[in-house]
Amino acid sequence: MPWRRGVVIKSKRELELMRKAGIVNARALAAAAAEAVPGATTAEIDAAAAAVLKAHGATSAFKGYPGPYPYPAVTNVSVNEVLVHGIPGPQRLNDGDIVSIDCGTIIEGFVADSALTVAVGEISEEAHRLMDVTLESLYAGIDHMRPGMRTGDVSAAIQAYVEDHGFEVVREYTGHGVGRNMHEDPQVPNYGRAGKGLPLRPGMTIALEPMVLIGNWETDVLEDQWAVASRNRKLTAHYEHTVAVTEDGPLVLTAWGDALDEDMVIRYNKYFAGRLRPEKE
Repeated sequence: MPWRRGVVIKSKRELELMRKAGIVNARALAAAAAEAVPGATTAEIDAAAAAVLKAHGATSAFKGYPGPYPYPAVTNVSVNEVLVHGIPGPQRLNDGDIVSIDCGTIIEGFVADSALTVAVGEISEEAHRLMDVTLESLYAGIDHMRPGMRTGDVSAAIQAYVEDHGFEVVREYTGHGVGRNMHEDPQVPNYGRAGKGLPLRPGMTIALEPMVLIGNWETDVLEDQWAVASRNRKLTAHYEHTVAVTEDGPLVLTAWGDALDEDMVIRYNKYFAGRLRPEKE
């Protein structure tokens, strides 16, 4: 599924299919997050997500994705300093770890792509703050996904929120359009200038994904040629939603709703109170 060049405007029916995929993706992430406990392996986290996709007749957007070699799993499971693209395997989780889980789901030819970061047992205050700032920066970006605004407005909102709270956004990896392909135009970096970039139009669908680091934004690709870690090996966090631009404002196609734990839902609904009503099944 190569990068699809050119912005593709989605019809109402196509957005409905992407929302259907988004609901399954949220359930897969919920199942995966429930496995993120001390002693669990990252392979067990991946297996939980894979079981949900299978139960719903969905296909993984990740497994077999081209790269240095075909990606071998349904999810990316990235622990602590690993920012993205961590390959699930025998690694066991420890109390105090934080784990980013990224999943892509295909239903009837359309992709939903989202990610979250979860705590393993008791985590440090710095890790909590990193996770909170990354999540809130995602919401800040979503709030700018409105007709007439530009991709630079979205990028600048994410960057400003993260940097105002003392963290850094990644430079080498970006948000992206999504639809029949997991990667479509436009690219939406986590940094930018307000008023610049492509104008947003109803029917555009973009996976926004703040990837946030402590101290420095530089990264390294690890020996497996997929996993990307912070160069200073400090903690990282990653949240993502697939979002549609509509005349009525942003529509979160991968909204978690009641799929995840109560604390996550409270934070989600608190932010969107009076702005959006996250769609539930």
